[in-house]
Amino acid sequence: MATNTRARKLRRRRRVRGKITGSAERPRLSVARSNRRIYAQLIDDSQGHTLAAAGSHESEVASLRGVDAASAVGTRLAERAKGAGIAAVVFDRGGFKFHGQVKALADAAREGGLEF
Repeated sequence: MATNTRARKLRRRRRVRGKITGSAERPRLSVARSNRRIYAQLIDDSQGHTLAAAGSHESEVASLRGVDAASAVGTRLAERAKGAGIAAVVFDRGGFKFHGQVKALADAAREGGLEF
């Protein structure tokens, strides 16, 4: 049994990734988060390619923090997905709980036109 935070997160991540897979028609929206930044990318697992990506390190978003930065990243990712012709995705929260920044990113991506 997992006894620390890192091990619990790893178990959640493996459980989520065991159930979902991205394809060219419906790529995986993968979320990565650190203490300071949040990143999201659309991945075609069958080819192993990243189709679109966005992160809070980009100059327009770099001054924002927390939920505001996550919302901006979700909006930018949705715009880039539309430009790449992607309308539907599979959401991969990456072992993070679905609240706070992860939820804000997902909601902003949905508002931007992505379907999941």
